[in-house]
Amino acid sequence: MRNRSKKIPGVDKEIGDETKVKNVVTAKRSGYAILAMFIFIIQGIWAVHHYQFESLPEPLSAEQVGKRGFSEVQAMKHVVELTQLGPHPVGSDALELGLQYVLEVAEEIKKTAHWEVDVEVDLFHASSGANILVSGLFKGKTLVYSDLKHVVLKISPKYNSEAEDSAILVSSHIDTVFSAEGAGDCSSCVAVMLELARGISHWAHGFKNSVIFLFNTGEEEGLNGAHSFITQHPWSSTIRMAIDLEAMGIGGPSAIFQAGPHPWAIENFALVAKYPSGQILAQDLFTSGLVKSATDFQVYREVAGLSGLDFAYADNTAVYHTKNDKLKLLKPGSLQHLGENMLAFLLHTAASSQLSNGKAMAVNEKSDGDAAIYFDILGTYMVVFRQRFANMLYNSVIMQSIMIWATSVVMGGSPATSSLALSVLGILLMWIFSLSFSIGVAFILPLVSSSPVPFISNPWLVGGLFASPAFLGALTGQHISYLILKRYISRVFSKRMETLSPVVKANWAKLEAERSLYKSGLLQWLFLLIVGNYFKVGSSYIALVWLISPAFAYGLLEATLSSARAPKALKTITLLLGLFIPFLISGGMFIRLAGTVVGMAVRFDRNPGGTPEWLGSLIVAVYISAVICLTMVYLLSYIHISGAKKLIAMASLIVFGLSLSVVISGIIPPFTEDISRAVNIVHVVDASGRNGEYKEPSSYISFFSTTPGKLTKEIQHIGEGFECGRENVADFVTFTTTYSCWTKDDSVIGWSKSDIPTLNVERDLRTGERVTQVTLDTKASTRWSLAINTNKIEDFRLKDVENGEELIQIGAKSASDGWHIIQFSGGKNAPKRFDLTLYWDNNQTQVTIVDGEILLKLRTDVDQLTPKVKRILEKLPSWCSLFGKSTSPHTLAFLNNLRVPF
Repeated sequence: MRNRSKKIPGVDKEIGDETKVKNVVTAKRSGYAILAMFIFIIQGIWAVHHYQFESLPEPLSAEQVGKRGFSEVQAMKHVVELTQLGPHPVGSDALELGLQYVLEVAEEIKKTAHWEVDVEVDLFHASSGANILVSGLFKGKTLVYSDLKHVVLKISPKYNSEAEDSAILVSSHIDTVFSAEGAGDCSSCVAVMLELARGISHWAHGFKNSVIFLFNTGEEEGLNGAHSFITQHPWSSTIRMAIDLEAMGIGGPSAIFQAGPHPWAIENFALVAKYPSGQILAQDLFTSGLVKSATDFQVYREVAGLSGLDFAYADNTAVYHTKNDKLKLLKPGSLQHLGENMLAFLLHTAASSQLSNGKAMAVNEKSDGDAAIYFDILGTYMVVFRQRFANMLYNSVIMQSIMIWATSVVMGGSPATSSLALSVLGILLMWIFSLSFSIGVAFILPLVSSSPVPFISNPWLVGGLFASPAFLGALTGQHISYLILKRYISRVFSKRMETLSPVVKANWAKLEAERSLYKSGLLQWLFLLIVGNYFKVGSSYIALVWLISPAFAYGLLEATLSSARAPKALKTITLLLGLFIPFLISGGMFIRLAGTVVGMAVRFDRNPGGTPEWLGSLIVAVYISAVICLTMVYLLSYIHISGAKKLIAMASLIVFGLSLSVVISGIIPPFTEDISRAVNIVHVVDASGRNGEYKEPSSYISFFSTTPGKLTKEIQHIGEGFECGRENVADFVTFTTTYSCWTKDDSVIGWSKSDIPTLNVERDLRTGERVTQVTLDTKASTRWSLAINTNKIEDFRLKDVENGEELIQIGAKSASDGWHIIQFSGGKNAPKRFDLTLYWDNNQTQVTIVDGEILLKLRTDVDQLTPKVKRILEKLPSWCSLFGKSTSPHTLAFLNNLRVPF
């Protein structure tokens, strides 16, 4: 009898005898090889991260760099002088000393400059102003300032008059929050600028543009220093490009996290920077609002219409605005890294005729939509290309990918379509299981740990707490998909290849399922590329790299025109070759971002007690799971036909169990003296009541935290009669505490009734449009916040009573949650009495006003320690630190309000 034979898909010869194929394939892979490959990849990612973010240049001395170079040793002397002042917020004596120090150094730079270089030094005293920004943190706010001082240093060639009309601005701030000495934020930036100015003063005789160094104050109170300079200083009209230096932590490589809108600056930086560092992913996250922060760069871009670069240190983000922003945590080499990059960039751009003739930074209709996409590779080389090129590249890859997939589906018929659908199901199952396992841990932590974020002091704990279950979940979800795919493919083989033995069919089904899972990773990244390209997301290049490189490796090493095309096990080299470039470009960045996300948990709860305790951990868990599912999808496909499944699952469980045990036992505390929990201790004097009615003020100490979790352990350590709970609600105007600890013991001393601010209605005209005039007296405070009920008030104006200056004019004003907030901050000579004119909404005059409804809410801040607060601070655990922000009250705060009807 003649043997039946069939064409086997992927095999170009007839196979009619089982003995010809039984040794063709073996669906088995060494478990040890998988473990070795897994360890190799993890070690490789760690090496990339270390080289890219931990390797810093050697600090250089003045002797090594000479007159024209940058010396970290010299710059560190400035950091030491400024940090020795302690915290120096706006209005403090320490800030006056800091200004005087910077002024003296600037004058010395002027004396020692090259004889053909003109150096001008100006101690600029800004008058009052109103900073109204429309995006980000400042929606619904007007930031008012007065009595601010800045040191401005201008360096230009003496014999090139045209350079006077074209300048590059380099800016940072001297002031700190009241809780930090500010070694990182931003004494390090000021020190770099002073050393840069010294070096450039010996280069500028060949410049075609001036360089202006702005050492401003008021940044921490709402970017007021930058705004006052841009709107009031005569040199501001000559600026063509703005460079802002900032810190979101302390030390490390200073990276670009905002660039543009015109790409000229980032393109030229990439050309000359010695240690280029910057990721457009950080810009995408920052501008999306996910990072609740802002820098002076927003003023330069939004108010002045300037393009440029925004740099920031981002090591140890958990110390941001706390006592731990201190000199000893500033890594050697950090200033050298930023200084050498900036020196090369300034020398290059200051000598450019493109900038001086206005062509380089001219944002027109053609260039405005052609933003730059940028990223660095290992901190050694920076890739920059424009959005227009990205559109063509992405669209080309997307179209070709879709055509390849469509062709394979058409040629493969219904089995190919079903395999594709099952591959997509595998991606979904991988994400569902990974997220479920990791998020489950986030819910468990508050129940078993003293802190819902126990990984702050040791960020690598997230590897055991979240990465292990996330990886196990991803493996579980993909393995379920593998079993489904294998069963389906086995049925297809049974129908099409009847002569093959069940063993061979089973082996082939396993190998085909493995390949389908590998290719599902390509589908995942193709989907992200399509979405990113549609919404013009700058970091879409990540999806491009993770799609093209593994696809190329697969096509090169797995797809073949050989006569024997029976399914084979995926080659190890395919995985290593496919992942080499993606991990080189983005592996270190993913780890870096994880550390940033963990550090931000310290200040996560902007309204203390207002978010669930588990939410901070949940965000970390989601991020970790997303990275696992996105980057490990190719590696996971190799595991299912190996003997490593159980071993890897067991290892993941052991790592998770050990990490959880460490957390539960408290062996590794959630916070340390250097990585502290952010807290606020405020002596509150509440004088809320109706206008004209006397109310005996209540006084208490409020203790709350922006870090998730209750304060039970801290209160036990302090004592002092604190009682904690959600009934202790306090409205601080700019935020509300829904969980805090209060004590009224010994709270009646250390403050005076004469310091209680007043809101007095002088006139209330109801003829025609209703207008109410209120006198605001802040008494001892030059830092205050006032909330105006925009459900009642349509518009308002604010005047300085003493000088008659109109600080806020009539005009459209945004609102947030029904309130518009005025934040005022000024120096010692700032005004304290104001006229506030309220113009009611016409529709409100016909509405019955609820008795006791609040029209105005006022908080005034005083940087003063009452005896009770001083005693509490002395007992404050070492793992806690006061936290400062423009919206945070100082250690003494007075509350008052105005209710209707009058």
